[in-house]
Amino acid sequence: VIGYVAGFLMYFILLLYGSQVMMGVTEEKTSRIAEVVVSSVKPFQLMIGKIIGIGMVALTQFLIWIACIFIIYNVGKSSGNMGGAATGMVGTIQNVFTSVNLPIVVGYFIFYLLAGFFFYSSLYAAIGSAINEDMREAQSLSFPITMLIIFSIALMTPAIANPSSPVAVWASIIPFSSPIVMMARIPFGVPNTVPWWQLGLSMVLLVAGFMFTTWFAARIYRTGMLMYGKKPSWKEMIKWAFRK
Repeated sequence: VIGYVAGFLMYFILLLYGSQVMMGVTEEKTSRIAEVVVSSVKPFQLMIGKIIGIGMVALTQFLIWIACIFIIYNVGKSSGNMGGAATGMVGTIQNVFTSVNLPIVVGYFIFYLLAGFFFYSSLYAAIGSAINEDMREAQSLSFPITMLIIFSIALMTPAIANPSSPVAVWASIIPFSSPIVMMARIPFGVPNTVPWWQLGLSMVLLVAGFMFTTWFAARIYRTGMLMYGKKPSWKEMIKWAFRK
């Protein structure tokens, strides 16, 4: 249950707030605010500021959810101590929480949330800087990134059915799918189901992944924010990234 909840929460947060980053960057570009701002700061700083700001909103919302869950858990625990075992939905939630190491799950969720958010939102920011006022451009350019997230949630189901299978192991290590799939595996136990080497390798590769995507997106961002009236393609955006 916690594996499904953690995976779907990660899925919705990455998709929702990643799209917000893209829309925010596009709004700054089309309103010409970015032209004024980049006269004082570098495009990379502007992009990172946008990502960090929205990322903190996502983290704050998650912490509010966690606070509410702990309140429900403690209320259920208190009612169980006073009047026997807790029953109904509260009792079910209490039983679910007591079956896992909740601090480990929450701690790793925060790491994968932030690292996964930086991985995907930097790419969404690069797309937002390349498009103009036509939202159809945003849909076509963001489709490959969105499909990576959807493919990751599709891998989560077999990972929960068999968290030690090769599909689950590799999907939890590869950076584009590790935020969702690894969070679906961690509630089954660390290091019993998820060995330390798999967890460490997954975290290192994800950090390296978002460092690369941030660098890659910043190269696109610096060109795309000041380019108007032209419909770009992924081929052209890659040329921007590797242009000296």
